[in-house]
Amino acid sequence: MRKRVVITGMGAISPLGHSVEELFRSQLEARSGVGPITLFDASEFPTTFASQVKNFDLGGYIPDPQRFDNSGVNTRYALAAAHQALGDAGLLGSSNVDSTRFGVYLGAGEGIQDFANLIPLIRRSYSPEQNKVDTVKFAEGGTRDFHAGREFEQELHTTPGHVANYFGLEGPNYNCLTACAASSQAIGEACEIIRGGEADLMLSGGSHSMIHPLGVTGFNLLTALSASKGDPTKASRPFDLHRDGFVLGEGSGMLVLEDLDHARRRGATIYAELTGYGSTGDAFRVTDSHPEGRGAIACMQAALDDAGLAPPAIGYINAHGTSTQVNDRVETVAIKKVFGTGAYQIPVSSSKSMLGHLIAAAGAVELITCVQAIRRGMLPPTINYEFPDPECDLDYIPNAPRQKRVDHVLSNSFGFGGQNISLIVSRFND
Repeated sequence: MRKRVVITGMGAISPLGHSVEELFRSQLEARSGVGPITLFDASEFPTTFASQVKNFDLGGYIPDPQRFDNSGVNTRYALAAAHQALGDAGLLGSSNVDSTRFGVYLGAGEGIQDFANLIPLIRRSYSPEQNKVDTVKFAEGGTRDFHAGREFEQELHTTPGHVANYFGLEGPNYNCLTACAASSQAIGEACEIIRGGEADLMLSGGSHSMIHPLGVTGFNLLTALSASKGDPTKASRPFDLHRDGFVLGEGSGMLVLEDLDHARRRGATIYAELTGYGSTGDAFRVTDSHPEGRGAIACMQAALDDAGLAPPAIGYINAHGTSTQVNDRVETVAIKKVFGTGAYQIPVSSSKSMLGHLIAAAGAVELITCVQAIRRGMLPPTINYEFPDPECDLDYIPNAPRQKRVDHVLSNSFGFGGQNISLIVSRFND
């Protein structure tokens, strides 16, 4: 009999607040975290707005924040959210757990981009005569101007390494970066590690920010970002007929996953049970979902099979819901294929309408929202839903939250490159 995996702690740093409570309350208030980009001058970009974390101070969570002065916000957000989750689970400084059986599995994005030094160095190294960068001058300037620690922070393994080191978590340590599905995949794989008996506890989730010149440029080139010229808070409009792309966001979500027997022994508070995990690849195209939703369909079905649930058991779906034309249409097609005519009775909403798209961190923050929906009996809305799309014809909980008791919730994360993850979280039944 496989081990049951429960959620005993949660933490969040998001554009809608710096705690799980703020995150969920803001969604029930239908608030948007979107506004003008202030992290750099974006005035000449096609997209000039994003969903930024506001007024964040790592010193509010750990006593020695200067230790991470050379780390990117992906690491700093992760440390703050991890501190919350571990504290929530009663595990900060705890001596009643075996640290070698307490691991970390994150879906954390790339680290800092040192634009302040890189761009001037390229300019100084450029040779007009050769019409290219002089690599000798670049190397000489780079070894002089770049900071070794900051360069190291660009590596993907640094965030889970910092988290494990700071909190003394000596168990399995992994990071994955499967685009928009990353933190959901990390949570699913962390669940499997506990189910297989390799660890008693896993700190899992994600952390990411791509609100920098390269990130905005890249998504603009892919025509994936909204370029709306109106009110930025109206730009993210999943499933709406006039949607024109997603809004870039940032933040971190962390959950403590724990073997049920271990949680019982230490008297932990159990918020919910992670019951289903599905993972598939579209094997279709790098930036587009398969038009018939084959990967998403197989993924949701795999999660249902893993949880041992029939489709009617799902009471709410937290959709990937990016606000792009293709994703929202294909996800709707996939939901109808999996749930049949019952799809029209299942409330579906997109947290990205308020949060923006947190990229690697999106799935973890959205799963926290799902846990809160179960606990509070309230379903968050899809805001900015004004003009129905005939191809997106499900119940998207438009513009206002809804009271409803739900026992099983499905959370979808579908990433660029065709990586699909579905998680099912359930009301804990002892």
